[in-house]
Amino acid sequence: MLAFVALAWSAQPVAPAKKAPAKKTVAHNSTAKRTPVRSSASSKAGKKGVVAKRPATTWRNRQLAPTPDRYRQIQEALAAKGYLRPEDATGTWNSGSVEALKRFQAEQNIESTGKINSLSLIALGLGPKHDAALKPPVPAPAQDQLPGR
Repeated sequence: MLAFVALAWSAQPVAPAKKAPAKKTVAHNSTAKRTPVRSSASSKAGKKGVVAKRPATTWRNRQLAPTPDRYRQIQEALAAKGYLRPEDATGTWNSGSVEALKRFQAEQNIESTGKINSLSLIALGLGPKHDAALKPPVPAPAQDQLPGR
């Protein structure tokens, strides 16, 4: 118990830490979010330049919508399973495609939102591709081990 109290006491800072200078914000219009900016101290003219901070690009925000080719693949898979007419696999995602996907999701016990998600793609057979080239090669038998020799 004494060790716990000593540990808790030592975890508290002894002196308050030095505060960092506050970041400036710039609003472009009344509805814009305030964006933190930093000033550039290396300006030749002595003026302080303003550099806006950009949001980081991650895998989550790169692709906003599938390509028409991917839509066509999904529609063709729905048509092959009988949820969509083959002539409707045009590459344009429309209300007929959404309804077909909802029916497919309901029968697969997936939340039937009509939105394309990873579970639906996997159930359609359009999930991640596992290339055979990535598998280790099977060694060929040596010439002296072939049958009949």
